[in-house]
Amino acid sequence: MDQFADYSQENIDFEINFEEIFLYEQGDVDPNTFDKFIETEEYVDHRYLFTTNRISNSKVELVDWAKETAMKANTYLIINRYQRSRTADRRPYVTLACERGGAVKKTTKPVVDDEEEEVLIKRRGPYGTKKCGCPFKLKGEQMATSDSWQLFVHDGRHNHKIGVYHHGHAQAARLTEEQLKQTEQFRKSHVPPHNILQFFNNKTLVKIYSVVAKIKKNRMQGRNTVEEVLCLSAKWGYMVFYRNCDESNVLSNIVIAHPTSIAMIRTWPYVLIMHTTYKMNKYNMPLLEAVGMTPTGKNFTVVTAFMRNEQGSTYKWVL
Repeated sequence: MDQFADYSQENIDFEINFEEIFLYEQGDVDPNTFDKFIETEEYVDHRYLFTTNRISNSKVELVDWAKETAMKANTYLIINRYQRSRTADRRPYVTLACERGGAVKKTTKPVVDDEEEEVLIKRRGPYGTKKCGCPFKLKGEQMATSDSWQLFVHDGRHNHKIGVYHHGHAQAARLTEEQLKQTEQFRKSHVPPHNILQFFNNKTLVKIYSVVAKIKKNRMQGRNTVEEVLCLSAKWGYMVFYRNCDESNVLSNIVIAHPTSIAMIRTWPYVLIMHTTYKMNKYNMPLLEAVGMTPTGKNFTVVTAFMRNEQGSTYKWVL
């Protein structure tokens, strides 16, 4: 069966319980207002979902309710226009439209032809667009006698087929405030992003990685990578040694070690294994890791170092 099956007004042969499916709050929608769900080959009418006497305390509450209601019907809304200030002849309002409303803006660029006359040609991108001129439009307006908001339907029709799944959509993949806090707690416990994804529905791994990168950026508080390394090393009690290039004063070598590791290698200095790994960072600096061994056969990290090169003088300075 086609997941986007078209239904005409004559062949609809099912019952819809408006109170169980579309009533999210008591008194939001009157099921007697519309006799049946109207869907034609050209338009899908969602007017009944938003025909309500619901009063919202603020614009944010009204917009959130409208977006949540649309998402439950597998459609997505965006803010099209917003009037903030109240004037003598106009009240504050916000208009919501379908994300597929409007048309693609024609971008042009000037080109000089053979006759040295400047003409404009259309610039075509490699990708398509979701815009199809959908006429769906809602308007939320502040009431004249109070600061409350009320929603009105200007056009409840969609001129495109309605999707079935939320997975992968930008709005559906957006994390809530509670989910952002949970993700931050997971990262503090060093949970990998692909394991965090299992706790959330309709989210994508790309979005989880984006949130993790944002959390890391906020934690750095404007510090660059080297400053963050020095800050965390001082915070957790690590010993840091570094030196700069004489010509440009650029960081060339940095060594990080924990005092416990230094004490252990002084106690058991009999085995020391060193290994250098390449291309482990965006600076392409060799990563040196020195590992010691206890009498019981257990390994421990002695020192970690980023080196500029593998010359003998560099190894001598590190050790």
